[in-house]
Formats: sequence, structure tokens, C-alpha cells
Amino acid sequence: MSTTETSETQTEAPTQVAEPGAPIALTDSAAAKVAELLAQEGNDQLALRVAVRPGGCSGFSYEMFFDSDTADDDVRTEFGAVRVVVDPASAQLLVGATLDYSDGLQGAGFSINNPNATRTCGCGQSFS
Repeated sequence: MSTTETSETQTEAPTQVAEPGAPIALTDSAAAKVAELLAQEGNDQLALRVAVRPGGCSGFSYEMFFDSDTADDDVRTEFGAVRVVVDPASAQLLVGATLDYSDGLQGAGFSINNPNATRTCGCGQSFS
């Protein structure tokens, strides 16, 4: 008697960690990776700054970096131990966006899913 086992692979949407009114949500994996990178920096004054700048193949490009300086009008949100700051102009372009992190066979990295983008370039780093 032979037994055949089948397994179904289901792709689940990444779990989002979001605060009400936050211009961008972080998935659990993105929040964990950012927390890990912040811990390596050893400076608990740093926050993840997410910004949108003019440029790139499609008109705008994303910037992400650790920043210790915040302006009074920055939108500040927290995702667990991760503080995220976004300037007001970028916040308008990021409403509803999600930052994700994946570490797979095709490579590791952050990606932003932005429902406001009507067009993106092939590299995924710019949009309009």
C-alpha cells in the first residue's frame, strides 16, 4: 500500500503593523529587520526616516535612512520598538503604503507597496 501526501502552499499576505493615521505601515518582517538594524547602530536616538523625493525613472523615488534629527512638523509613528518619521510632503504621497522586508532566494531587501503610485519603474525604486 502506498501513501501519497500532498501539501498545499499558501501565500499569506504580510502582516501589517500600523497605527491609525500613520502615512506608512510596516509589516512584521520589516519592523523586525529595522529593529535589528537599529540595534546594530547602538544609538537609541535614531528613527527610520521614510521620504519621497523628486527623481528616478518615473518621477519620484523613495529614500529610507536612519535619522536623529526630526522637525516639528514631521509625522511620527511607532511600530513596536521602531520609530518612523515622515516629512509632511512625503506623508501625503505615502498614505496607505506598506513597507515590507523579504529575505528569500531571489535576494533580500525592503520594498514599498504604494497604492498611490500610478506607474512604477522596473527597479521598483521610483514611481509617479
